[in-house]
Order: sequence, then structure tokens, then C-alpha cells
Amino acid sequence: MDLEKIKNRVLSFTRYIKDIAIVEYNHYPFAVVYPDFEALREAKIINIEEEIKWYAIELYNMEAKEQEKVKGYKIFTAPLPRGAAGEVDLAAIKELLNSKNVPEISDEDEPNDEIYTTLKSYISTITKSKILPSSHLELDLGLDSLNYVELFVFVELSFGVKIDEAVFSRLMNVKSLYEYILKNRVQVDSIMPNWEEILEEKIDEKLVYSPIIMSIYKTVLYPLFRLYFRLEVVGEQNIPSYPCIIAPSHQSMLDGFLIESILPYKVLKKSFFLAYKQVFGTTLLEPISKHGQTILIDANVDLKHTMQYCALPLREGNNLVIFPEGARTRDRKLLEFRPFFAMLSKTFNIPILPVVIDGSYEALVSGKIFPKPKKIRVTFLKPIFPNDFESSELAKMTRDAIESELNKSHSFHK
Repeated sequence: MDLEKIKNRVLSFTRYIKDIAIVEYNHYPFAVVYPDFEALREAKIINIEEEIKWYAIELYNMEAKEQEKVKGYKIFTAPLPRGAAGEVDLAAIKELLNSKNVPEISDEDEPNDEIYTTLKSYISTITKSKILPSSHLELDLGLDSLNYVELFVFVELSFGVKIDEAVFSRLMNVKSLYEYILKNRVQVDSIMPNWEEILEEKIDEKLVYSPIIMSIYKTVLYPLFRLYFRLEVVGEQNIPSYPCIIAPSHQSMLDGFLIESILPYKVLKKSFFLAYKQVFGTTLLEPISKHGQTILIDANVDLKHTMQYCALPLREGNNLVIFPEGARTRDRKLLEFRPFFAMLSKTFNIPILPVVIDGSYEALVSGKIFPKPKKIRVTFLKPIFPNDFESSELAKMTRDAIESELNKSHSFHK
């Protein structure tokens, strides 16, 4: 394998990587990345790992041969180790990757005041990692979009300091955030965020209902999919007649259209679809999403408002179709489920309807435009009710149910 060629090709997809090394690890290329934090700040990007994974590494993987695909990566918050001549020390990187011992994180001097103590105490409720002044909130502590909104609300309620994504993109370690609060605070308190209160705040957006167009989409797509993909639908009796969160697995760009074609007319007319603006806000797909009861979101812009907008269908007694993985699988394996859908279920006390889409990966592989006439099966599983479960438990139960059904149909495409 030409690891240098792979490195240069990955770099060609993005301007947000300052340094990268590609090493062979477990017989496959492995990327070790040092982001260009200054470029990320300028672009106001706060979901750094997603940016690097989906818009650099996975874009490369879509065109690479199987044996040359990057099968893993690690993002460093400090520059890559280098030798005496200034070259990347590949031996040191391999040793680090092969080490089974987790390196100890050294203690650091910390501010000794109420603001820092209050801030650190709150962050400890949303991460299990050791918190230090230098800790990067995403890459070291593992905070995600849901945590960011909670953090923004906590800071505003507790210190009277408003933070948006543009500001936050410059404050992504604990020390920087603390110093910003110290400079701009109007009070010092500790008030925990409440999702029910956050999602009930009024927003200017209104839902755009398109029942006639949705019915036309279904009328056209369903017989087409039945003929071309030999579409098989299982478990339709599990679709509730009351509001729910419809949570399908995500194998290809076909998936949203498959769900749209299958849902009964009465259910479809009261269903809204969640989609990324970067994909469905393009010139080609925007007309479809605009008249297809679709809520377009951007993971780096006004997260609190975005989540309030996503909750609007549920507040008005409708269904919300949301893909918990947040992205299409690149190898048929389920990705990790993001907790937002489970939090909505818990907050609004409505069930989750797990849906297994199997076969669309073969029908439309990532990077391809025209689908192949491969058989597709869509299975609606029994609803999962929030009851007394935590959001993390609901997310796991949903993923486990979908994964179990996928494993049962393992021979479906053999």
C-alpha cells in the first residue's frame, strides 16, 4: 500500500487537517490526525470529529479500494510526534496505537474560585473523563451537540453569559470557556438545564404541512419500489396510530424515500422528516424537502434553536422520522446511535418505533447515483415506550432491537 498517496488523497478533501499520518494498523490503513484548529475556528465548526470523519476520511473511503480504505482514526489535540529531522515519528505513533496501557493524564494547576469550581462540577455531570483546564470539550471530554446545548443553557442560567456556536468555536477547552465566563459574568449560581423547559420555548418557525404532495410522493414511489426493489414490508401492524418517533436504520440515500412510500396515508400526512441541510438543502434536493415535510438542520449553527425546531412536530401531535445514526453506514454495520431521539422520547413521553431497513445498502452504495434492482426489506418492530428509562437506555434498547433483527436476516443478501 502507498500510505503517502492515501495521506495526500485524504488531505485533498479538507482544509481542516493540519497534520496527518497514515500507518498500517491491523492490516489496514489507520489515520492519526492533528486538526487545524484555527481554520475550524474561522469556519465556526464545533463538531470537529464529524467534520474530519465524514468530510475527509469517509469521502476518501468512498472511492478507495477495500484494502486501501482507512478503517480507523485517532484525533490528537497536540501536534504529532516528530523526529530530530522534523519528520513525523511513525514508530512512536505505532507504539502509541499498540500500547494497551492508557497513558496517565497529569494534573494541572486549576483556578481556585467559585466560577471554575461550578463550571467543572457541571461538566462532570455530562462526561466521565478527567477534567483539566486544557481539556478539549469535544475531543478530550467527548461532549456532543446535545451536551453543547445543555452547557450553553447552564452557562446562561448560572452566570448570565450567553454563548452561541460562533463564540463557542473559540472556547472549546475548559480554560478558555472559564476565562470567557469570568470576564462576562453577571452572577454566580448553579442552575441545571431542563429539556422540557428548553423545548417548550416558543420559536418563530411554523411547520409546513404538505398532505397532498406527500400523498403524491407515496402514490408514485410505492409501486415503483415494489417493482424495482421487490420491496417487502414486515410489521406494519406495529405502526402506532398515535404520535411517535420513527427511528430507522440508515443504509443509503433511499431510506427516507422508502419510509415515505411505506407509511399509511393517515400516518404519513402527520409525519415530518429530519435531514441535514448539507445534503437535502442542495439545489437538486431542496425542492423535494421543501414540499416533503422535512426539517433541515445544520449541526454547527444555532443548536438550541435547531433542537427546538425538531421538537415542533411532536409538540403539535405529529410523528418525527429521525435516523438515530445521524449518517449512512459505509459497511452495513450499525453506527452508534446519537441520543437526541431518545431524549425527545423521554421529554415528550412518546414511544420510539424502531425500523429495520435491509438491502438499501446493496441497492445504492455510498458514492453511487443510480440504484441497482436489489431486494429491500423494511421491518417495523414493536414500539419502545420511555417509561422510567434514561435516554441512554432508550437509545441502547432501540439499537439492540434493530441490530438483533439485522442479525436474524444476515443471510438475506448472501
